[in-house]
Amino acid sequence: MKFFAINGSPRHNCNTAQLLKESLNGIKSIISDAETEIINLYDIPFNGCKSCFACKKINGRHYGKCVYKDDFKPILEKIVQADGIILGSPVYFGDVTGNMRSFLERFIFPFFVYDKEGTSLAPKRMPLAFIYTMNVSKENALKMEYEHFFSKTESVLENIFSKPLNLYVYDTYQFDYSKYKMELFTEEHKAKVRKEQFPKDLEAAFNMGVEIANKSLL
Repeated sequence: MKFFAINGSPRHNCNTAQLLKESLNGIKSIISDAETEIINLYDIPFNGCKSCFACKKINGRHYGKCVYKDDFKPILEKIVQADGIILGSPVYFGDVTGNMRSFLERFIFPFFVYDKEGTSLAPKRMPLAFIYTMNVSKENALKMEYEHFFSKTESVLENIFSKPLNLYVYDTYQFDYSKYKMELFTEEHKAKVRKEQFPKDLEAAFNMGVEIANKSLL
């Protein structure tokens, strides 16, 4: 069985990547021989949907498939055959990163049908999960209704593939705060959250992986 973690962060080893790796560990704790792979979106030169509508053309040979040929196309073709996918992204200005948004356009649109039934052309209804990491506190994220915005994309993913699990990771530690103009945050507070909360977030990511593995076995 094959599982992917899609890293929408430009960093390979920081908060989002660590959580994704732990989620894959959770999968392997249930399915020991599972193949797991992390796709780092910032390493791939690709664009979002070109709106060519080749994937929607009646009787077209590319119906239900993205026709655009780039470095991402072969990756997309193997991802859509996965047994489970965990997406992860930092939150930039209240949304996922630009690269994650471009990924979602390419991942979703070929399988989305403009009909009244909400038909999905996805080859597999694999289980999904989404990890969101953010600099803001939970209180501020709730005030700005982040979860409301994220749920809109998740509802489309549910229609095409399956209802995603989600994990919100707040108040993340990002860098050495003494080196940058960052008066809204303090090193002391961020270090405290990192020490006390992030291990719990890693555990939650592991458990999310366990749940994805169990769903894939149903």
